[in-house]
Amino acid sequence: MEVADTWARRARGMLFRRRLPSALLLTPCNSVHGAGMTTSLDVALVDSDRTVVRTLVLRPWRLTRPRRDVVAVLEAPEGSFSSWGLAVGDTVHVSNEEPHDEP
Repeated sequence: MEVADTWARRARGMLFRRRLPSALLLTPCNSVHGAGMTTSLDVALVDSDRTVVRTLVLRPWRLTRPRRDVVAVLEAPEGSFSSWGLAVGDTVHVSNEEPHDEP
C-alpha cells in the first residue's frame, strides 16, 4: 500500500500512473474526485479509528462529498475490495508501503 500523506502526493493520487498501486491511502483526506481518471476505483472512506464508514466505486470524473467523520480515503483498482473482502466496519491497517511511482 502506498501512503499519500503530503499535499503533493494527495493531489496526484492515482493520476498519471504507469501502473496503479495495489492501494493508496490518502491522509488527511475526507473526499476524493475522479477528474482526469480513465478507470474506476474502489474507494473506502475511513474514520479516525481507521474504520471503514462507507465504500463505493468512483467512476471517472465523479466525486465524493466531504464528510466530517472521515479522516482518510483508501483507493484501489476497481474490484480490489471485493477480492479482499473489505466492507463497512472493517479496520484499515497499513502493513507495507510500496515505493512511490514517480512520473
